[in-house]
Amino acid sequence: MKSTSHPITQWLSKTHGIWFTLYASLAAFCLYTCVYAFRKTFAAATFEGLAFAGISYKVWLVTFQVVGYALSKFIGIKIISELKAHSRSFGILLMVSIAGISWLLFAIVPPPYNFIFLFTNGLPLGMVWGMVFGYLEGRRMTEVLGASLAVSFIFSAGLCRTVGAYIMRDWGTSEFWMPFVASCLFFIPLLFFLYLLDKVPPPSALDEQLRTKRAPMNADERKRFTAEFLPGIVLFVLAYVLLTAFRDFRDNFSAEIWKSLGLGNDPSIYTSTEVPVSFAVLFCMGSLMLIKNNQLALMVNHVIIGIGMILIGVANYLFQQQIIEPKLWMVLIGLGLYLGYIPFNSIFFDRLIAAFKYTSTVGFIMYVADSFGYLGSVGVLFFKEFGYTKLSWLTFFVSGGYFLSFTGTALIAGSMIYFHYKHQRWSKAQ
Repeated sequence: MKSTSHPITQWLSKTHGIWFTLYASLAAFCLYTCVYAFRKTFAAATFEGLAFAGISYKVWLVTFQVVGYALSKFIGIKIISELKAHSRSFGILLMVSIAGISWLLFAIVPPPYNFIFLFTNGLPLGMVWGMVFGYLEGRRMTEVLGASLAVSFIFSAGLCRTVGAYIMRDWGTSEFWMPFVASCLFFIPLLFFLYLLDKVPPPSALDEQLRTKRAPMNADERKRFTAEFLPGIVLFVLAYVLLTAFRDFRDNFSAEIWKSLGLGNDPSIYTSTEVPVSFAVLFCMGSLMLIKNNQLALMVNHVIIGIGMILIGVANYLFQQQIIEPKLWMVLIGLGLYLGYIPFNSIFFDRLIAAFKYTSTVGFIMYVADSFGYLGSVGVLFFKEFGYTKLSWLTFFVSGGYFLSFTGTALIAGSMIYFHYKHQRWSKAQ
């Protein structure tokens, strides 16, 4: 058991919920922003002109990292669902350290032999989200806490690419050394915010009463949970696969997309398009804390995800008709994408567990979804590189947005219908 004798832990146990929420939200947000620097700063580099076996060098890098990340999610189905609370901080530090050393080796070893270090970078980092979210789940204010953590995906994706671009442009750092330099810049802040987050006390009795007790799940418990909700799991996991693949493509190849739009020379473009999206999504997700009924909140989550997917299609149409300019188009795409993506990474599963009063952990079902999500991301890369090599990054991105909008909306609507009737039957059986 984690010690509760530390002064910060004692203060958090007794203080007003507003101060607890502010402390935990900022600690989680800042910690995961630092973690993200160990994964995504390399996306600011294009590695233009480099290729291996007829395939773009950057596609190889992204593929190796995503394969490692996807494998990590499959491993995490067991590891994260069984992880004890006292092991989280050491686990986070170990995973991030392996990722940072991988960037050092990536810079030292010449291409193409350094591909493997993208795999060893992605493999440990895939575990970190579940460890961080373990500090936040199962609380009556999990919407705000989870949204703060999940919004760090949006903010840090832009920040890290901006930092990477400045390191290359202003410091004269090569594309190969830039990721390691960025990791060094973020390591000390990461240690500080990890220390702060590790002082958060476990959920209170009131938290467990309102949101159901959270506990590690063994293999039999994971099988029972899957069997109980299998049709719904299949539907929302497929929707999440589309969102993850689209989001990962946008993150990894944004430099190429902006370049094709004539805006690739401005490092601040990454942050300026992500910050307004971060605030909008944080407000939207945090507002769901006002809904006390867990079943209603679960349905509202479905609606928000569907609206986000529809917005992507609408934004694409307005952009193609030249009704909106590229920067606004990318902001709207980001807003729609993260309205769909963030609920899955913060509150959708938390409310699902609470609605059915199922003693379990978000980490299990989140890692089931994530494992298939990143597998889908790898599939999209191969589909683009081997099926539509001559198609520009921009055209492929727009086409993918339309597919996500139509197919994803149908899938999440099916999930909503399933869980609505499932809860009705469950309520009658109580």
